[in-house]
Amino acid sequence: MSNLISFLKSRSFVINLVILLVIILIIFGSVSSWMSRFTHHGESISVPDLRGQKIERMESFLADKHLQYKVIDSLFDLQKNPGTILEQDPAPNSKVKEGRTIYLTVNAQHAPDVKMPNLIDVSYRQAEAILSSFGLRVGQLTYRPDLAKNAVLDQRYKGSSISPGKNIPKGSKIDLTLGDGLGSVEVPVPDLTGSPLDEALFVLKGSSLNIGTIHYDKGVRDSTKAKIYKQEPMSAEGATMNQGEAIDIYLR
Repeated sequence: MSNLISFLKSRSFVINLVILLVIILIIFGSVSSWMSRFTHHGESISVPDLRGQKIERMESFLADKHLQYKVIDSLFDLQKNPGTILEQDPAPNSKVKEGRTIYLTVNAQHAPDVKMPNLIDVSYRQAEAILSSFGLRVGQLTYRPDLAKNAVLDQRYKGSSISPGKNIPKGSKIDLTLGDGLGSVEVPVPDLTGSPLDEALFVLKGSSLNIGTIHYDKGVRDSTKAKIYKQEPMSAEGATMNQGEAIDIYLR
C-alpha cells in the first residue's frame, strides 16, 4: 500500500497523468471539430420569405443559402401569378440547419375546371354570390326589356350562351343579360284623373304599370278622400308606355 502511495506521489506519475489529459483533450477537440464540420452542430440559417417568388428560381436561390426545397401541393389563386409560391414550411425567418428542406405550395400553371352553375331567373346579387362560390367572376352586364328587374335572362361565356353543368376554367368571366324592369310590351296610358289612390293602384296593376311619385296638395287632410287631378305622363289618344314604367300622380 505504501508503495502505491509513493508511486502516485512520484514525478513520473504526475508527468504521465498530464500527458494523458493532454491526449484526451486533443482527441476531444478533434472529434468536436469533425462533428461540427460534417453536422454543422450549433449553426443555423434564417429561412427566407419565398412567397410570391417564381418556383423556377428556387433551385439556384436556395442552393446559395445551403437549403433545399420540395413542392408538396398546388392550388389556384386568381390574384396570384401562375407558378408563384403561395405557402412555405418552415415559415419565413425560422431558424434551421443547413441542408434543411423547405416544403412549398405553388400556384397552379393552369386553372382547374369547374361546372357552370344555373343563373337563369335569379337576381343579379344572387348570381354574383353563386359565381364567386364557384370561383367564377361577373363579366360584362347588358340589359334588355323585361319586367323582372335585374333578373338574369341569359348567361354567356366568350360571346356564346353557356348551359349549366358545362366545364369551364376556374376564374373565367361570365357575361350576364339582365332584365331592365320595364318590359317590351306597350300599353295605353290609363286615365287616372278623378280616381282615389286605391282605385288608381288597381288600374295600374291591371296594366302592369307602377305607381311613381305621389304628390299631395298642402290642403289635403284626409288622404283616403283625396283624388287625382293630374298625372305624368298624361293620358291621351294613342299615348302608350312600356309595361313596368311608372306614372306620377297628384292628389287634392
